[in-house]
Amino acid sequence: MGTAALCGTLLLAACGSTPHTGSADRTPVQIADAPARLPVPKGKGSRTADDFNGDGHRDLVLGDLVKEQAHADDPGIGVVYGSERGLVPGTRQLITPSGQGAATDGQLPALFDAEATCDLDEDGFTDLVVSTDPPYDGQGRPPVPLQILFGSPTGLTGKAVHLTVPPAARVGNDWPDQPVCGDFDGDGAKDLVLHASGGRLTYLRGPFTRKGAPSEAGAPIQSPGEVPTGPAADVDRDGYDDLVVRTAQGPGPSAVVLGGPAGPTRTGAVLPSGIDVALGSFGRGEALDAAVGAMGGTSLRYDLPGAVRGSLAAAGSVLDAADFDGDGRSDLVSSGSRLRVFQGRTAGLSAQATVTVEPPATGTTRVLAVGDFDGDDRADLAVRTYQSETKDIVAVYAGAEKGLVSPRPAVTFSTSAFLTGPVRED
Repeated sequence: MGTAALCGTLLLAACGSTPHTGSADRTPVQIADAPARLPVPKGKGSRTADDFNGDGHRDLVLGDLVKEQAHADDPGIGVVYGSERGLVPGTRQLITPSGQGAATDGQLPALFDAEATCDLDEDGFTDLVVSTDPPYDGQGRPPVPLQILFGSPTGLTGKAVHLTVPPAARVGNDWPDQPVCGDFDGDGAKDLVLHASGGRLTYLRGPFTRKGAPSEAGAPIQSPGEVPTGPAADVDRDGYDDLVVRTAQGPGPSAVVLGGPAGPTRTGAVLPSGIDVALGSFGRGEALDAAVGAMGGTSLRYDLPGAVRGSLAAAGSVLDAADFDGDGRSDLVSSGSRLRVFQGRTAGLSAQATVTVEPPATGTTRVLAVGDFDGDDRADLAVRTYQSETKDIVAVYAGAEKGLVSPRPAVTFSTSAFLTGPVRED
């Protein structure tokens, strides 16, 4: 998956949640057609990405759900579990701060925001890092807002634990947040990079204990920026994960920071100013390429840290990357005003090789995730169309050898399904 500088990891639906007003917002959500809830299949552990129950099938995180009524409290985080046929909307789980959150100074969090996914404790089950709202009086150094929900044979079932960030690994009085997972030191264990301040980053080496403590955490590392952006990727194919770091929140320049034995400490390429960045193998060289989305179009930098340049005036500002047709090259997803997929080719990306995806409903459509949900070695495209605070639709389009993605979604459902009753045990 590409690096989405504003829409994140995993991507999640928050970037598509533009507030709407009108009568629809005052109408309670309709959940009569939600599929019956099914138990989460028990897994034995796997190396599949985003596989919380370890059954070898990719799962989907939904960080933004519709509400029972407009202006109601955030209902939590939704997870739809996968199967050999792809995502199964009936096999779903609602994660709430009151149900799974860890208390800070005796106070449970009111909010859970999904931030990053990876197997932090090396047990074969993907873990979920969430951000919360711990109590803080505004004086001095704020508490760590991040918590970890560990995967298990039955998914994300336990209580969260606080992520431990040693005082020596912090700098200044900024919140230590915006985590990015990756194996930045090449030892096979997943690490975390967090926002710090003053042109530095907090670097926590994995594996992590079940109490949320890293194996090692030194002093903050120097960086060309202080806003880490995921997902991580091995840009230069040297066996160490790399990441994009922005100079500040919001639109602006960014840089690829390269991993190594000491972690992500080297600046590999400075990227032009933009809103979003996606990393992928779009077809020019042996290293990964970068697509930088801005309001006026997308800038391309091929074979990083090389300087071969290109542009896509037709692409939007919100970007993701994945190989939908299975040819070994990444394709670029643009979900600005329209949802389009640009095909990766030997000569690079071109506006002449593109497919427009028609969402199943009108509204604001954003990419939730790109990944292989059905096990055919081609990435699939999961999008959410936000219509109002009480109405939406999630659609998953299967990757295709011809045409990049199927014209009709293989799976559709509303996130209102997470507001239904208990799981059916059978």
